Amino acid sequence: MPYVNVKITREGATRAQKQALVQAITEALQRILAKDPRTTFVVIDEVALEDWGIGGLLVEEYRRRDRLNERDGR
Repeated sequence: MPYVNVKITREGATRAQKQALVQAITEALQRILAKDPRTTFVVIDEVALEDWGIGGLLVEEYRRRDRLNERDGR
């Protein structure tokens, strides 16, 4: 009975995108590990940007710096 918890930032993922994600994860578990889709649970948690950090920074600041680095060729 697999349980998969997917955490994404809350940035407007649509119902259709979430459905596609649940389906793809379920199919991968069935194909790779022979898990029964009827007992496969996929939970999607959406996390506010201000509640998610990367590399010591909140995600918005991390992305801002990443864009600046890309623009500057770093």
